[in-house]
Amino acid sequence: MIRIVDTTEARSILASRLGSQDAAEQAVRPIIQSVRAERDAALLRYARELDGLGGAPLRVPQEELEQAESSLSPEIRKAALIAVANIRQYAEAQLPRESFSEFAPGRKLGWIVRPLAAVGCYVPSGRYPLPSTLLMTAVLAQTAGVKRICVTSPRPSAEILGCAHLLGIDEIYRVGGAQAIAALAFGTETIQCVDRIVGPGNAYVAAAKKLLATEVGIDFLAGPTEILILAQDGDARWIAADMLAQAEHDATASAVLLTTSRSLAKAVAAEIEKQIQTLPTADTARRSLQESSFIAVLPTMHDAVALANSFAPEHLSLHDPSLLPQIQNAGAVFLGPMSAESAGDYAAGPSHVLPTGGAARLRGGLSTADFVKIISVQQLSSSALQELAPTITTLARAEGLEAHARAVEVRSVV
Repeated sequence: MIRIVDTTEARSILASRLGSQDAAEQAVRPIIQSVRAERDAALLRYARELDGLGGAPLRVPQEELEQAESSLSPEIRKAALIAVANIRQYAEAQLPRESFSEFAPGRKLGWIVRPLAAVGCYVPSGRYPLPSTLLMTAVLAQTAGVKRICVTSPRPSAEILGCAHLLGIDEIYRVGGAQAIAALAFGTETIQCVDRIVGPGNAYVAAAKKLLATEVGIDFLAGPTEILILAQDGDARWIAADMLAQAEHDATASAVLLTTSRSLAKAVAAEIEKQIQTLPTADTARRSLQESSFIAVLPTMHDAVALANSFAPEHLSLHDPSLLPQIQNAGAVFLGPMSAESAGDYAAGPSHVLPTGGAARLRGGLSTADFVKIISVQQLSSSALQELAPTITTLARAEGLEAHARAVEVRSVV
């Protein structure tokens, strides 16, 4: 069922994963233009046509949120609270700290940290409503000190609504897709605009974020989800389970194993076939495994690491911790065989909102730093300014900016 390939074919398959969004961009342009021009009228029209809003209010009423929280089972409430505590603990450790100190006599430099005023959290709720994504975005924003957090989700489940109320978030809208992204970017009569939009979505959500990235802050563009596992040896049951956990997301999800052991490759392939027989999401997982996933047998682990760095996967499962210093590109690393990727999806602490499609070459996953501004601060004494004056005036005049030079020289006149 799942292919076992060599190095050349593995490189070719991974390169083909970095595709174009042209079709999705063409589809969402009219939606974005309509929301910009018509505001609520277009937003409601698309919410009814595409999101199944029907006659329900666009903004979820407070009493519905209260009811959703009260209906959470004790097990889900406990799990959510544990996850929130772990996410918040990690987010607090990630939060940039302010600094202001003397770098040289009379030259004090530093930075202040200020939260964004408003963020929009996009929470998918299609085939699989994801309350975990609400936690993995909103808790970071809260930790950073963001005052206004609004959530858009096309068909929010009771768990999504209950978890939002548990966090004290009451601005939730039943809208998704490009129309939600456009509303958050431009603002409408019902939804005020935000400073940044975060959270994963389908190809149309990603295309809308890309087209609007010059008008509103975004986290990154999220495409089909990915896991790449590097293992010379290991328990075939565990590796197969991790691959199936990724494959069940969507037919376009990618689950890849790179190994130097052909016997491990065959054992994992057989274990996948065994485990999928009892998997409720087998239809989706099987398509992912057949169309977007593979196992590659490579000559050395050095080759495997090089290929992993080239692909820059969203999730990198590294069974041998000693290889970590060689890793340059990954959205998140799961170190050692016991670090199941599912733990990161729900409760370990780091956010599961991660770059895909090679974007991990540029950045890691969502963090509290995405919800703050780091503003530089400079304070110079008279003597410190005079010490820098020759450097400043020389460079200013080299650029033809005479007033810049004079702004320093005038301060030397008593």
